[in-house]
Amino acid sequence: MEGFVRHVGCGSLTQPPIFALLYWIEMKPRLFIALLMVACLVAPARAQGRAASVQPGGGERSAFERPADPAEAPVFYVVEAGARVYAEPDASSRSSARLDLREGVRVLAEEGDWSLIERNNRRGYVWSAHLSNIWIRVDKSDRELYVYRGAELIRTFPVDVSASDEDKERRSRRGVLDEYRIPEGEFFIARHNPNSRYYRALLISYPNRAHARRGLRQGLISEAQYEAIARAERNFEVPPMGTALGGLIEIHGQGSGRQRAWTRGCIALRNVHMDELWDLVHVGAPIIIEP
Repeated sequence: MEGFVRHVGCGSLTQPPIFALLYWIEMKPRLFIALLMVACLVAPARAQGRAASVQPGGGERSAFERPADPAEAPVFYVVEAGARVYAEPDASSRSSARLDLREGVRVLAEEGDWSLIERNNRRGYVWSAHLSNIWIRVDKSDRELYVYRGAELIRTFPVDVSASDEDKERRSRRGVLDEYRIPEGEFFIARHNPNSRYYRALLISYPNRAHARRGLRQGLISEAQYEAIARAERNFEVPPMGTALGGLIEIHGQGSGRQRAWTRGCIALRNVHMDELWDLVHVGAPIIIEP
């Protein structure tokens, strides 16, 4: 039987209340990220959408007049809860629908501040600022954090990670050797914390259902606690973080930039790098943490 790992983050349970997410995309995280990547690899629709085409008479056609094939268009997710879908690229036009936070859409074309999207076989226009295809991958072995826009790697940051196994073993008084180990798996950014004791922090949606299933199997959480975690994942809300599984795992500042091992289950960046990441990443951004 695999050993259980309790993950306790660098945050504090006395921090401001965690705001529940309204929605999470109705796909498995890896499938969603695969769609983000594949769509960008097989069809540079965004680039096509930005560039206006020239008509035979010398005039320019709107990018919206030649949208991408929906089957090949890039996948984005909604970062503004209740974002409106308009009939025309004009906020004064009729609004046909509202989008849920983390809902997935296909972007067929972009021009100016607007994106032409397709969802449920229906098209409309959305403010481009209300959409994103940014996601994060953390490699614990390399001690690197990678930021992607679709399939494109746009930034790489060195990170500090949790203390080594040997340090944990010497420090532990209760026999919990891996208490400060960074959890692995597929998560999302649950919220921004501008008032972190570690400069700034992005809260990770740990524990997820996979960790809860293991905890239930090993008798470390109750059936009710498992159901609460599973329900939070199902509804794309912040999960309970006060169980024996731990929680409050963050990407935060005050890192050394020298890829050291000192955190309590969190991922630490230099403050200047944290500022860059803060501006790139919205609540709901997918994150994969690898061994």
